[in-house]
Amino acid sequence: MKRPTHSLASNRQSGLSLIEVLIAVLILGVGLLGIAAMQAVTLRNSQSAFDRTQATVLSYAMLDAMRANATAARANSYNLGMTCDIPGAGTTLVEQDRSIWISSIKETMGDTACGSIACAASICTITIRWNDTRATGGDANETLTTTSRI
Repeated sequence: MKRPTHSLASNRQSGLSLIEVLIAVLILGVGLLGIAAMQAVTLRNSQSAFDRTQATVLSYAMLDAMRANATAARANSYNLGMTCDIPGAGTTLVEQDRSIWISSIKETMGDTACGSIACAASICTITIRWNDTRATGGDANETLTTTSRI
């Protein structure tokens, strides 16, 4: 009677070993952590872009208010140094426009936001400054300057 012969190949293990599975899980975990970190950076940058967009909208809103009251704007009545405090509403249209504008800046951009208006020879420059540390991770004051002819 013949004895069955077994080849060496049939005695070898087939399939995945535990070490291969652990390495695959490690690689997958590192990849997922990378995706999560990228998502966090994207959220911070999106907020920073949103703030810049809001600052642009607010500067154009002030320029539109100045164009509606062009005589006072050309007389430099809207000039306002960099201020973070909301000016009193006052009784004139200029005082009310400036008060509403600074209030809108603070509501939209945060309590540390400031604004200034500088007009000379019918050229007006609107500057808005706000704290953008959340996006930059450090001490960063972001500034947007818009210049237009009235």
